[in-house]
Amino acid sequence: MKVRILLTIFILLSINPVWPIGRNPVIGDPFIIVNKAKNELAFIKGGKVQEVMKAGTGKSNDLTPEGLFTVTVKAKNPYYRKKNIPGGDPRNPLGTRWIGFDARGTNGRIYGVHGTNQPWTVGKYISQGCIRLLNPKVEKLYDQVPIGTKILVVNTKKDFVTLGKEYGAIKR
Repeated sequence: MKVRILLTIFILLSINPVWPIGRNPVIGDPFIIVNKAKNELAFIKGGKVQEVMKAGTGKSNDLTPEGLFTVTVKAKNPYYRKKNIPGGDPRNPLGTRWIGFDARGTNGRIYGVHGTNQPWTVGKYISQGCIRLLNPKVEKLYDQVPIGTKILVVNTKKDFVTLGKEYGAIKR
């Protein structure tokens, strides 16, 4: 009986494979790279860098985690839980969109790419760990990034094309 069950599972997986959540992107997939050294975010799709934009990152280097993560949560007009500020409220520091990712074993509700009600902070080392974009930029990105998109956060002198090639988002 156990052999039959295992054989059935093997056949089902070979017909419809389950890809691991930690895999690198595939050329053509949307891919986000944040470079803390430049405070910039690049959006890659179709094997090309589509756009590079200024981004605000952590006040100190350790606040914005580095690594390859996965977008797990998206929200329009996100609610700011720390200060009980509803989405859409002009006082909301998260702006108009939230693209959360699973850094440091979290569920996408702690670390994210988001808009801001303080546009002068974009491009600076200022956040508590999140990545800030101008609201129009994060709205455009939000529409192009599905759940499951990979996001790479680094602190390097390498350019976005080189990083995209290293991680398989851009053809070598």
